[in-house]
Amino acid sequence: MPTKKTPDSRHSEAAGVDTPDKANTNAKLQSLGDVRSDATGQALRTNQGVKIADNQNTLKAGSRGPSLLEDFIMREKITHFDHERIPERIVHARGTGAHGYFQSYGNHSELTKAGFLQDPEKITPVFVRFSTVQGPRGSGDTVRDVRGFAVKFYTDEGNFDLVGNNMPVFFIQDAIKFPDFVHAVKPEPHNEMPTGGSAHDTFWDFVSLVPESAHMVIWAMSDRAVPRSLRMMEGFGVHTFRLINAEGVSSFVKFHWKPSNGVHSVLWDEAQKMAGKDTDFHRRDLREAIESGDYPEWELGVQVVPEADEHKFDFDLLDPTKIIPEELVPVTTLGKMVLNRNPDNFFAEVEQVAFCPGHIVPGIDFSNDPLLQGRLFSYTDTQLSRLGGPNFHEIPINRPVAPNHNNQRDAIHRQTIHKGQAAYEPNSIDGGWPKETPPGAQDGGFESYHERIDAHKVRERSESFSDHFSQARLFFHSMSKTEQQHIIKAYSFELGKVEREYIRERQVNEILANIDLELAAAVAANLGLPAPKAGTVKVPEFKLKHSPALSQMNLPGTVGIKGRKIALLVADGVDGASVDRLTKAFEAHSARVLLLGPSSAPVKTADGKQLKVDASMEGMPSVMIDGLWVPAGKAAHDALANSGLAKHFLLEAYKHLKPMGLAAEGKALLTTLGLKEDKGLLLGDDKKAVESFVAVLKEHRVWDREAAAEAIPA
Repeated sequence: MPTKKTPDSRHSEAAGVDTPDKANTNAKLQSLGDVRSDATGQALRTNQGVKIADNQNTLKAGSRGPSLLEDFIMREKITHFDHERIPERIVHARGTGAHGYFQSYGNHSELTKAGFLQDPEKITPVFVRFSTVQGPRGSGDTVRDVRGFAVKFYTDEGNFDLVGNNMPVFFIQDAIKFPDFVHAVKPEPHNEMPTGGSAHDTFWDFVSLVPESAHMVIWAMSDRAVPRSLRMMEGFGVHTFRLINAEGVSSFVKFHWKPSNGVHSVLWDEAQKMAGKDTDFHRRDLREAIESGDYPEWELGVQVVPEADEHKFDFDLLDPTKIIPEELVPVTTLGKMVLNRNPDNFFAEVEQVAFCPGHIVPGIDFSNDPLLQGRLFSYTDTQLSRLGGPNFHEIPINRPVAPNHNNQRDAIHRQTIHKGQAAYEPNSIDGGWPKETPPGAQDGGFESYHERIDAHKVRERSESFSDHFSQARLFFHSMSKTEQQHIIKAYSFELGKVEREYIRERQVNEILANIDLELAAAVAANLGLPAPKAGTVKVPEFKLKHSPALSQMNLPGTVGIKGRKIALLVADGVDGASVDRLTKAFEAHSARVLLLGPSSAPVKTADGKQLKVDASMEGMPSVMIDGLWVPAGKAAHDALANSGLAKHFLLEAYKHLKPMGLAAEGKALLTTLGLKEDKGLLLGDDKKAVESFVAVLKEHRVWDREAAAEAIPA
């Protein structure tokens, strides 16, 4: 009598255990369908087994029209993607945030009927969450990545979420491709590596096959992807939105956040060291700045395009891989945002805050950007699993300050206790309440813009979305020589991590060569590949050749060196008067002065007094400060010259192009280190030297030093 097979014995056979019934069992497994899947040679299908004819485009009403809810392929794909991770966010998991306020500069009623943009006396509370895209919650702050820049306005007309990034474009044009992009950039599924980075095969395989990503990838390979501080990033709404005034006149707009601290980055070598020295560098910097009263500020602006001018550009306003260069449409400033309060509880506020591009107020509306259209569905769907159900709006950090009355009831985690008998509309039992607010008036109910749509249902990309390289070329040509070299090094580093040479070749020959042949040749040389002689497509001629607004070198900010960290390196024998003089001089510019010693113990000044230090040079290495000075005191200089730790600190700061100052007796120390004076390496501690140091620190780096710094060991 044959032995009855248990589920366990069946699994053993499937795993290769030799049993008398192995062949029979394997046949049964095959007929039932093996749980292991190999897609080689298989058709792309939905989860219900339906073959997919077009996996590139959402179903739309016309090629430039809005996306349609009936697109079951897009909804199934994004719904599954939204629920892949619980409870951590799938993207933007690593983040931090702060509270603050927004205040309009004036009455912008000619643009919009949104109340918070009409009264300069109105203070609108905000909560901002900054984040990296790729890595999990435990990843580092300073990885090369896009940064999320999401702002929740608690207006008295309801919550408005401006959910953007620190880069103005994105990798894809249509939301149906978002799961593909994120799966490609995330750690590879067979080994869960790398954490928090894009330097691996699947990312570069995807972007080298998807030319529409070229513009965003070159932004990601620029210094924008390694910001010095969350306080020193621009923010962008990415998509084209609409502003609508009380007369129903619509204008297309792009949202911008301009930081008063300027737009600055760290060097790649610095970013990698920061990841090891202080994984929390960005969140610590933001929190400390707010605690010390150096409140970060941004101006909110818009680029305004009248509806009649929608088609006057060399690109399509609905294409999220394109910018409107500021030289073509300047940014109109609307108001100012200040972050002045840190969260009291990280989980309750930063982790539970729920953003959605669909959270808008009267006077703001959407365009038919196909990436935005998919995001309107995806964000709310994601919150259902991440925050446990449809009542996430009742979590304190998400509650609007405006009243919230409707007939939605029950579900998990419901906190509101509703009165009344009628939970439907219309009703007469409860007097008809809550009732609709007729549209049209200044304080009327929300109404969508009356855009005429007359088109076929299609899955196709508008021909106006077909140029993938001219703006990437504009970006590269708008960079300084220093920034261009950083981009070349970034491509070389990332592609150098790619194991499959054909992926490297494809990226160089079919993407970079279409952007700029010199860029492609430089990267090819670093990878040991032949330089391409020509691009693979004819790139349209873009009228604008350079856009100075794209270069960080032209974005120094408006607050000088406010909040910058300047280290004074001290040791026994330091001149206390020199320390006091320098501290007062830098604090007069609102910089933060930190005394760093050989250890955390106090040092003795030349006159025998004890001087307390803020940290040791090991505990706060040079990558964590913006500039340094060695005060007077020959004994202190001699001690630093004999300290390997101090010499490494100085050499590393020099290599990272940081402004440095030394008292007059520091010349011997420079000789010991083999360093020469330059624009940002100054001797003396008089007023002239201090002012020269401050002027260089305003520029963030001593860029002219970069060639000399290459000779300094890492």
